[in-house]
Amino acid sequence: MKTMDVPASQQTFLAFDYGLKRTGVASGNRLTGTATPRGTIAAEGEARFPKIAERIKEWAPDALVVGVPYHPDGAPHENTLRAQKFARQLRGRHGLPVYEVDERYSTTEAHSLGAQDADAAAAAIILEQFLRSLD
Repeated sequence: MKTMDVPASQQTFLAFDYGLKRTGVASGNRLTGTATPRGTIAAEGEARFPKIAERIKEWAPDALVVGVPYHPDGAPHENTLRAQKFARQLRGRHGLPVYEVDERYSTTEAHSLGAQDADAAAAAIILEQFLRSLD
């Protein structure tokens, strides 16, 4: 993963594993480099945004991170575009920086680790991957 230009002033993050029916959420910070699953929002379309706003208000992150899926060869697919649109919507609605992270195998990894809430665990995996990329 390429290193992102993330200002040092951004210390706390909320990450999302976007899905059509469920969106996993995790919080984490730069200091510890770790992320914690914070549950899954089971809502579709516009219905997810008030619930996301509640999480952002609760955790008051400096920035947001969105997992963007790709095919194994790196090619985009339908969900790539959906996740990128979701990231743009978050940027527009909340005025926070939003970073996109390649999340090719996060849900598979969450399942392999035996996660009870695979979507939230995948969001934590995405966020830890992001945090590891920071200098």
